[in-house]
Amino acid sequence: MQERNIIAAISTPPGIGGIAVIRLSGKGCIELTDTVFKSVSEKKLSEQKANTIHFGAIIKDDAILDEVLISIFKAPHSFTGEDVIEISCHGSIFIQQNILQLLISEGARLALPGEFTQRAFLNGKMDLSQAESVADLIASSSAATHRLAMNQMRGGFSNKLIELRTELLNFSSLIELELDFSEEDVEFANRSHLNELVYDIEKHIEDLTNSFSVGNAVKNGIPVAIVGETNAGKSTLLNLLLQEEKAIVSDIHGTTRDVIEDTVNIQGLTFRFIDTAGIRETEDEIESIGIERTFKKLEQASIVLWMIDATTENKHIEELANKILSHVTDQKLVLVFNKIDIVGCGVVMDNKRTLLEDLIPERIFISAKYEEGVADLQNKLVEMANIPEIGEQDIIVTNIRHYEALNNALTAIRRVSEGLDLNLSGDFLAQDIRECMYYLGEITGQISTDEILGNIFSKFCIGK
Repeated sequence: MQERNIIAAISTPPGIGGIAVIRLSGKGCIELTDTVFKSVSEKKLSEQKANTIHFGAIIKDDAILDEVLISIFKAPHSFTGEDVIEISCHGSIFIQQNILQLLISEGARLALPGEFTQRAFLNGKMDLSQAESVADLIASSSAATHRLAMNQMRGGFSNKLIELRTELLNFSSLIELELDFSEEDVEFANRSHLNELVYDIEKHIEDLTNSFSVGNAVKNGIPVAIVGETNAGKSTLLNLLLQEEKAIVSDIHGTTRDVIEDTVNIQGLTFRFIDTAGIRETEDEIESIGIERTFKKLEQASIVLWMIDATTENKHIEELANKILSHVTDQKLVLVFNKIDIVGCGVVMDNKRTLLEDLIPERIFISAKYEEGVADLQNKLVEMANIPEIGEQDIIVTNIRHYEALNNALTAIRRVSEGLDLNLSGDFLAQDIRECMYYLGEITGQISTDEILGNIFSKFCIGK
């Protein structure tokens, strides 16, 4: 962390808009702003109360650069815990850059990525997991991701971790006290009670760890691979779902030679669709590489849509199934029969109803060209995603750093449980309890390093 000088940055997105916001934080930022601001009331900002807004002009070289509104927040009652100024100016890039340069010339410096939030963490306004949720909230693109980020920012996750860590700390203290009186053969920590506590903590940490599969899907999108032979309609379906011409559609076989990915929101859930190269025998080296990537993406997906041209003979489909099913393990697989407009939905259903039924019971009949059956496909995707309803009080882990720390904490608390079963001495138990506490504290920032903090906040946007 650099010395606590005054930092400044444009907090609104790059580009031209109606309004832009320039933010300053640090001791003396109010007085610094006074040097470039002239209020219509002719009163200095440093003489004004906190949480007030003032109209006036930014002056540069004795000329008005822009008319602005300035909001004042005073320590410790601000986002960063320091004195904060927010300048709302017109959204011209010229105006934004000139005001920022003017503030820097008066003694401020340009803020580093995430430095405002980092100062909020260092000043005790939020813990580390809450600080990380600020970035998640900014990036939220669906109701589910917004709800998870808000829950974490309000401290639901942190409070649970602090509660678990406090219980561990109390018992660790008792066990270490026993070590001080080892010659007296005194037992301060009731082993039966400790067993119950360890079981309870292990269960809570395990639940949090297991929730990551849901949290990761909600945050990053549920990966859906669209696979099948060339000209089955994969790219047409992708364009239809995305509502844009993302992939090239052509009657020529092998048009898609690489993986194309994009996300779309369906019924409040984010799905990451992956259009792949068509599966076929080919001597084209580039197309062969694309087909190899198809199988890799198939293995990484949560849901696989196997697109089948409805006019294809059943025997050929059964032969192709061996190639596709060899790459399917835990993925949910759906047969999507396309081009029902050519042969008729009823004919297709009668002909394909029992095809591979034992291996792949899920099937949908569509015409991607005429947008028939797409709503049924979307409903099937939401159903197969099987994301539980997430309430305001639910604690779901979405951050890979938190997940790794929880896994380490779970390993440590399981060693405590095994140690109790084996009646190990208190010094071994105390060491494992301390390790579990360490990993829980790493999530909230009770235990942190400059390297960890630098890595986390470097991923934030400048101005936040």
